[in-house]
Formats: sequence, C-alpha cells, structure tokens
Amino acid sequence: MSIPLISVVLPVYNGAPHVGAALESILRQDYGHFEIIALDDGSTDGSLEILQRYRNADDRIRIVSRENRGLIATLNEGIAMAKGDLIARMDADDISYPSRFSRQVALFAKQPQLAISGTGIDQLLGSRVVQGRPNPIYQTGDWHVLSMFFTIFLHSTVMYNRNVIPEDMLVYDAGYVHAEDFDLFGRIARQFPAAMIDESLVAYRIHSDSVSSRHKRQMRQTHLKIVAENLQRQSLCDDPGALCAIGVAVTPETVRRAADCILAIERKIAEQAGRASSSYEHGTLCFFYFLYQLIIDEQEPALTHAFLTLTGKWQLIRRRERYGLRSAAYAPWLCRFSAGATRHMDLMARYYQSVPARSVGPLQGLA
Repeated sequence: MSIPLISVVLPVYNGAPHVGAALESILRQDYGHFEIIALDDGSTDGSLEILQRYRNADDRIRIVSRENRGLIATLNEGIAMAKGDLIARMDADDISYPSRFSRQVALFAKQPQLAISGTGIDQLLGSRVVQGRPNPIYQTGDWHVLSMFFTIFLHSTVMYNRNVIPEDMLVYDAGYVHAEDFDLFGRIARQFPAAMIDESLVAYRIHSDSVSSRHKRQMRQTHLKIVAENLQRQSLCDDPGALCAIGVAVTPETVRRAADCILAIERKIAEQAGRASSSYEHGTLCFFYFLYQLIIDEQEPALTHAFLTLTGKWQLIRRRERYGLRSAAYAPWLCRFSAGATRHMDLMARYYQSVPARSVGPLQGLA
C-alpha cells in the first residue's frame, strides 16, 4: 500500500506567540510524508517572519501571504492548494502530539470508507495541562445524529479523506461564520462514516486571544442557527426560530421559547424507536447544556432559574449551582455571590486537575 501524503492546512493570523510551537509539533511527527500549507492571513505581528524561518529550514512548508480575508476564505484556499489524499487541520495556537498523524493514517488504512476522523484533546492553560478523558458518548454514538447538536470534533484534530469526500462538499460555507466547522462536519457525517480516536493526540491551547474567546457571541449565534436548521430538517422542533431568538437576546420570552424547544425535542425523540434514539438523547442533553451555559453567562440568575424550572432539569446541574440559583427568587445578590464562588471553585479544581506541561512527554520543549 502506498504511503498517503498528508496536506496540513495551517491558517495564521497574528499567531506569533504560538505558531512556532505549532509548527514544531508537526515537524516532530513520527509520520513524515506531509506538506504544510501555511497561510498568513494578513498578520501584522511578525508571524510571516516566523513562518519564513521554518520554511528556510524545511522545504515541506509552503507559505501563502496576502491581505486579510478571514478564516473561512483562508481555509478554502488551503484546501484548494492541497496535494494530499488526506487533509489535516491545524491551528496556529495548538500542538499536535508526535503520533497524531500516524494514528489517523492507520485508522484510514483500516477503514478506507471513513471520510473524517478526529481525536481527543488535552487542554493547555499557560504552562499547565488538563489531561483529557475518553468520552463515553463517542463509543456508541451515531455521528450523523450527534453532529446535529454539537461540533463533534475539535477543529485542529480533524483529518479529511479526499478519496471519500466529494470535492464540492469539502468546502467551508461562508454563511456560517465562526461555526464553519460545525456546519461542514455535519454535512459530511450525514452522508459518510466518521470516527473518533478517543485519546488525546492534540493539546488545545486556551487563551483570551483565541478565535473562540474573541468571537464567542457570534459563534453561539451561528451554532444556534445550524441546530435550528438541523432540527427543522428532522421535524424535531415546532419553533426552530426560538433558537435564533435566544442567540440574539436572552430575555424571559426567549428563555421560555428555548425551554419549550428542548421539551418538544425530547417529546418527539421519545416517540421514536431504534438504535439511534440514545444518540438523539445524548445530543439533546449536550444541547441543553449549551443553552444553559449561554443563559448563565448573562449573569441574570432569574433567567437561569426560569430555564431550569421550565425544562424540569434542576437535577442535571451540580448541587452547589442548584443551591445558589434556587435563592434567585428571594435574594438575587446572594445568588450572584454564589455564582462568583462557584467560578472560583471551578478554577481551583481545574488547577488541581492539571499537571505541569513539562511533565507531559509530547509537550516537552514546545509548551
């Protein structure tokens, strides 16, 4: 069997603080048959100079540099340039572990009908790492169902199989800004097999200047738009417009409509039978938590209280959150104090769950 070429599509926009580590992690892969297409999207911080320095040392790197056109146009440009049978995504602030490519190539060799694969992740917070754990939802999940409700893979873990995915499908849609991966993964999973290597093969860097941090509101709005379209396609919600509405403004009315939407989905799923029903339930649960987080981020305890009451899902949140939110009707100031304490406890818990990056073998010399 011939060794497939991997085309790594690496968009860069003002990524100087981390792009060197990202490139190093690719160059250290134990699978060496790849090309890197590094697209500098009008950076102003010296990213281009870093890319050129690495290109001068390794001719597997190709650089495109031009004015800023945005992430979606940059991704599509990179895919159009790719020569490989397999296309790997990589973000300029993440780190791929050395066996990532070899593991994904082996998976495609074993299951040549696969269109797309992703991997588990560790979270990289400064100089510390929260190590990921296998998610049971992926062990028995029907990908075409789960992909209706959430983004099934972290973008920088994905590898596409061009021998399976039609050329006109492997294009990011400019109509889904900041959730273009959610849309594309769903379109692929609806028609072709997908798979997850449920082991951490990428370190996902969490920092305040990431795309997901800077564009959280618009990302959520587009996410809700996609879920609404998916539910409408499956006739699972009588009011899909409710999801777009809560993305625009979280109010007592939009919270009520969103709660009704969740209950309608659950009712319609309960009427179905078959193997995929558990995946619908898992997907709906993940979507409930997405809405819950969106509402709680508004820091209006009465709205979160109303959402949990209307959906009847108080039992699905942590005990300390229940205690704080139940006080909202009587002492909003106390609830806000409790929410602040919960956030502080979560940060402390995350710290104690983390380990120094230097103790994680694949990150030595990179993080």
